Amino acid sequence: MKTFHCDHCNQLVFFENERCERCEARLGYVPQTGEMHAFEDAGGGRWRSLSAQANGALFRQCHNYAVEKVCNGMIPADCDDTLCRACQFTRTIPDLSRPENRLYWYRLETAKRRLLYTLGVLGLPLVTRAEDPEHGLQFEFLEETGDGQRIMTGHDHGLITMNIAEADDAHRERTRISLHEPYRTLLGHFRHEVGHYYFDRLIAQEPTGRWLEPFRRRFGDERADYAAALAAHYADGPAPDWAERHVSAYASVHPWEDWAETWAHYLHIVDTLDTATACGLALLPESPDEPTLVDQTPVDEASFDSLLARWFPLTYALNSLNRSLGMPDGYPFALASPVIDKLRFVHRVISASSSRS
Repeated sequence: MKTFHCDHCNQLVFFENERCERCEARLGYVPQTGEMHAFEDAGGGRWRSLSAQANGALFRQCHNYAVEKVCNGMIPADCDDTLCRACQFTRTIPDLSRPENRLYWYRLETAKRRLLYTLGVLGLPLVTRAEDPEHGLQFEFLEETGDGQRIMTGHDHGLITMNIAEADDAHRERTRISLHEPYRTLLGHFRHEVGHYYFDRLIAQEPTGRWLEPFRRRFGDERADYAAALAAHYADGPAPDWAERHVSAYASVHPWEDWAETWAHYLHIVDTLDTATACGLALLPESPDEPTLVDQTPVDEASFDSLLARWFPLTYALNSLNRSLGMPDGYPFALASPVIDKLRFVHRVISASSSRS
């Protein structure tokens, strides 16, 4: 993700900020510009942009910003929408009569907005169910109510369901440990589930079928019985040598999960590299034998080889910094050659989709 500034005082701000810590201007994200902007109250529920390029344009806060306090999106004042672009992708929210659910909803929306930002940078097709009932994307944030019905995080023909318990840090960490996962985050869940959506959009539904055979050569035949594969995985565990072919143990369950895990990993890579590039991060060690990072090519313009060459030095520095803070590795993965080939395939599919867009 690129860096953002308050366009009133030029203070560095985060994507999630609502107010500038220096000049105290109201902040909001404007999807039309892809920027955070500063605003002043113009009365009547309207906000005037302080950006020099906006010429005093008026905006309104998204309902989930003004009322619910879980968003920071802004809408042009002459637009009929009450929800910002990002919030329009959410169909079902948690029960807000339970106080803790508002925090969970905020965390879910924050992770979802970061996901949508990355998908937009990559030029991927992205429409809501309201815009395209057949191919649109929608999210449901649900909780288990104690009636015995389990809420499973998953994807079903463009509808992504998230169990809001994943927004509870303690619950998610217990689950991560019980499943022997090195990495489990809310944003990672969003990236994984949207990978299933884009398998349907970019591979299974691609009119010429150009990607199916290359996909099957790398990931396997997706027509294999998914329920049987999942049952076998939970009964017997992954194969001992799964790391030689898969990015995670769960990726070894079935070709669909292998794709979704690899897709999510690719988004981890490009988003982290995008942030490092935006910050001007470089590694210039005294010894030429140490990891070096000088390439600043924007990720949406970079070749896969460029991305990968930059990734290993960056994760070396990331893990070293985390260890200095007494924290676990931020990137606890090792990528085998078949996994790199799968990541390259994901890059090719996304690049082709972006070119068509």
